[in-house]
Amino acid sequence: MNRWFAIPLWRRVVGGLIVGILIGALWPEGAAAIRIVGDLFVRLIKMLVVPVVLVTIAAGIAALGDPRRLGPIGGRTVGLFALTTLVSVAIGMAAGLLVRPGAGIRLSGVAPHVLGAPVPPSEQLLNIVPANIVDALARGDMLAIIFTAILLGIGSVVAGEAGRPVVNLLQGLAAVLLQIVRIAMEVTPFGVAALIAHAVASGGAAVFVNVGWLALCVVAASLVQMLLVHAGLLRLVARLPVARFFRGIVDALIVAFSTASSSATLPVALRVAQDNLGIARPVASTVLPLGASIGKDGTAMYVGLLGQFALQAMGIVPDAWMLAVMLMTGALAAFGTAPVPSASLFMLAAMLSAVGVGAEQTALVVGLVLPFDRLLDMTRTVPSASANLTVATLVARGEGALDEARFRGRVAE
Repeated sequence: MNRWFAIPLWRRVVGGLIVGILIGALWPEGAAAIRIVGDLFVRLIKMLVVPVVLVTIAAGIAALGDPRRLGPIGGRTVGLFALTTLVSVAIGMAAGLLVRPGAGIRLSGVAPHVLGAPVPPSEQLLNIVPANIVDALARGDMLAIIFTAILLGIGSVVAGEAGRPVVNLLQGLAAVLLQIVRIAMEVTPFGVAALIAHAVASGGAAVFVNVGWLALCVVAASLVQMLLVHAGLLRLVARLPVARFFRGIVDALIVAFSTASSSATLPVALRVAQDNLGIARPVASTVLPLGASIGKDGTAMYVGLLGQFALQAMGIVPDAWMLAVMLMTGALAAFGTAPVPSASLFMLAAMLSAVGVGAEQTALVVGLVLPFDRLLDMTRTVPSASANLTVATLVARGEGALDEARFRGRVAE
């Protein structure tokens, strides 16, 4: 048992992937026999989605209760992150719609998913405000749950000292849920093996071609976000040289890729922000820790892309209203994504549930993508780190707290 847990989780998941492929290709009857393991994994994911979305979004907003974070610097920071996150979701969705990486894929032999009669946009807007929050939680109505989480977080902050116990409760619940997610992730090698075995037995190993296209989309969308959006903001808004910025933050980007963690990147980001970019310590120490929590450009892009991948795999053609709902839900979900590996896969359920896709179908997509998610996670953490430092630079420029000579490399070390 100790030897098993000593192996990094991503390696165990890849091992489950290989075992699943072999079972599905060489012993299709065995794939049917172990399908119950995959079904249990699906139910586990379904069980966690609602509490993770509700608590982490509310806790993330409540964490802004520090007066410094709610001041002018904090307001400008949150606004910029909201902008880059929304654009990131749009870029991910656009990449999915253009490349169509999920087209033609078969998820464990599942027939194309039927959404039923379309709900008028006016009714969907009305349903965002739940008449009964308990009923919304039971039904997994994600738009209503996200709306409630936002109100809960804002109310906790506005209440001031009286709301402090609620803030502490939310932070404690979020910490407990993150541990539950980590425990749940320990069973993923077995769930992945069962789901992949059934997928290969039903549709053949050619299903992984689609995952290759998905990975290509992640790389391309990450580059677009960094080289067009971040570089564009720096050049057009801050009027700073882009090449110098990326040379100055390369250490942080390398750490982001190798650790796949915005939190682990924070110490290096603080150093390069002050030493290489000339950002004053008060701004860097305010913006960057906040950005490590809510600056999730890579996650936002990935959720948007994976949402289109999932719809294509289920044979669903989204209309304009569905795309608008996915855009807004994806941005909000990215703000509340927990700081654990592969947490964005849980937030995918929030986006898809908002447009009528059940957790069972979402979990099949998760089971297919999860074995490859470590490398994709490393890739999409890079634009998140770039966004954090971009926003810090823009805020410092606006506050007159940027040493431009140091930024341009004119200060002798």
